[in-house]
Amino acid sequence: MASIFTKIINREIPAYIVAEDDKHIAFLDISPNAPGHTLVVPKQEIDYLFDMPEEDYLSLMQFARKVAKALEQVFTGAKRIGMAVVGLEVPHVHVHLIPLNEMSDMDFRKKVELSPKDFEEMQHAIQTAYKNLD
Repeated sequence: MASIFTKIINREIPAYIVAEDDKHIAFLDISPNAPGHTLVVPKQEIDYLFDMPEEDYLSLMQFARKVAKALEQVFTGAKRIGMAVVGLEVPHVHVHLIPLNEMSDMDFRKKVELSPKDFEEMQHAIQTAYKNLD
């Protein structure tokens, strides 16, 4: 059975997609720790990060770095863009990129509420920043 991320990749369910290439997709987490919390996902459905072939792992990290650079441009008030790979909640490799101001922003039990308008505005800003990195 396809993961929820595969369903997003296949456009079977909606998502606030901020970046995409032939092997990866990045979209806003709909239950974010902080505004701008983005998930970076390989299009190939693999359950565990360290089961990825090395070339695919490195490619995912390069894509995540570029998305993080776009987040830095949009969330200029953040001290850093944090990265976490947990891999327990969805059986599909994914990297969390989270604009951080304090350590509690990485607490996955803490969530922020955002409106659809908030998500759309962030989506557009991150897409623009990402495209301008080329």
